[in-house]
Amino acid sequence: MRLLLALILLVTSPTLAFAHTGHGTTMTLLAGLSHPLAGLDHVLTMLVVGIFAAVLGGRALFLVPLSFLAMMIAGFALGVAQIGLPYVELAIALSSVVIGLAAALKRPLPLAGAMALVGSFALFHGHAHGAEMPAGGDALNYALGFTAATAMICTTGVAATQTLRRLTGRHGANLVRAAAATGALMGAGVLAGWI
Repeated sequence: MRLLLALILLVTSPTLAFAHTGHGTTMTLLAGLSHPLAGLDHVLTMLVVGIFAAVLGGRALFLVPLSFLAMMIAGFALGVAQIGLPYVELAIALSSVVIGLAAALKRPLPLAGAMALVGSFALFHGHAHGAEMPAGGDALNYALGFTAATAMICTTGVAATQTLRRLTGRHGANLVRAAAATGALMGAGVLAGWI
């Protein structure tokens, strides 16, 4: 109940931080590579996707990040086609909070459910990129760039989580949960405009 109240408070906060204000007309491979690194909301989400995948382990190590990438590309296509989605910025802002909490709580979740969870948020991340495309922009190279950068950040989250577990032994699981909770808390800070 406290978590629900906290989320309602954050969602209704008047200082929501929205990272997608347009990027002008520069939609190149390099712009795509750099865009996910430019916003804390993006970096946090992709890191917690990697943490979540590592927490689940097994096939989730690959399939959870791949579902994020696939749905992000689908969302990009919707955005480029100017097919609207409701609450895009809010969904982006909530993504690191929800995925981080899912990783921190480590509740049993079927692989398909984990893939659907991250994929649903990825759809909004991709849509925001696509909706910003100016007429005549290089959509293919821009998409290749932000997809490669996203994959790199997700992989960093997986690798950092696995390394933390190896280095800290029996305390690793608790430290990983703390890292996921920190990602969720930072996401809440971005959402509320504190960060």
